Amino acid sequence: EGDKRLRHLKVARMGFNTSSLLWKNQLGFLNITSYCRLAHELRVSCMERKKVQIQSSDPSALSSDRFNFILADTNSDRLFTVNDVKIGGSKYGIIDLHGLKAPTFKVHMHENLYFTNRKVNSVCWASLNHLDSHVLLCLMGLAETPGCATLLPASLFVNSQPGADRPGMLCSFRILGAWSCAWSLNMQTNNCFSTGLSRRVLLTNVVTGHRQSYGISTDVLAQQFAVTTPLLFNGCLSGEIFAIDLRSPSQGKGWKATRLSHDSAVTSVRILQEEQYLMASDMAGKIKLWDLRATKCVRQYEGHVNEYAYLPLHVHEEEGILVAGTWRRGHILNTQLGLQQLKLQGELR
Repeated sequence: EGDKRLRHLKVARMGFNTSSLLWKNQLGFLNITSYCRLAHELRVSCMERKKVQIQSSDPSALSSDRFNFILADTNSDRLFTVNDVKIGGSKYGIIDLHGLKAPTFKVHMHENLYFTNRKVNSVCWASLNHLDSHVLLCLMGLAETPGCATLLPASLFVNSQPGADRPGMLCSFRILGAWSCAWSLNMQTNNCFSTGLSRRVLLTNVVTGHRQSYGISTDVLAQQFAVTTPLLFNGCLSGEIFAIDLRSPSQGKGWKATRLSHDSAVTSVRILQEEQYLMASDMAGKIKLWDLRATKCVRQYEGHVNEYAYLPLHVHEEEGILVAGTWRRGHILNTQLGLQQLKLQGELR
């Protein structure tokens, strides 16, 4: 019954299948652009949800299937996870995705000895020693323990990095009430990360300890650094999206390089297409594609539903796929040529 309901939720064109697509192409009814677009749409609409079996040598690592955070690394080879444990608090893990193959769909979770009873507000991968060598976590304060941003070496996780000689060092920075974080891959802000706080943005160099603070009038819920230009994009509780020009002094007035606006709190920002476009989602369920040069919305994607939750937004530019988290569901949208929702995935647990 559940599978029938999921099949019913798929959105596909009437009579749209592989045979009709090949037939129209052979008869010359489709140009190369239309054929590639329709083939892409057909492939996405045929995607199915598969249950993945997670294996671990530590039974406590699998004591709960409730994941508070799941974050893929740059090459989508690993997932960093934060999940609840029965004794209270949360445990960290790294899932190796190399074994994710049909028909078994089994993966292995690498465990460590660390867990926290503090809320994890935000997570991002950090490239301190090499690409995705660490994980940056923003932890809320608890009782007498202040909030902090912690760099957790991926090498702490058992066998998560074959060939590693020894674990890296764990280091923390006292940062109170961080809602979001981002790691910079821009050479002009090397070894730096940003945290979005209440009414300010804090830029920290992990090697020198130098900090630079930018005062604003709202809370920052989402962040991403540009790579080719020294810009930091921020999505705010007020609905504003702005970029910080990191070459400008924080005490001046010229560091806001770009300003965009949503009608609701912005929970996710993604820089696309050689940093000429930005995609953002908000708590009203709006997903918009912005032209950063013209500073205007050029496309809006339908099918996303949100009212109050902090939900993720993931874009695979090469495949032209946008995956948008929705309360208890996930939407797969096609970003090519403005196509609307293709498929509604099953409920998220």
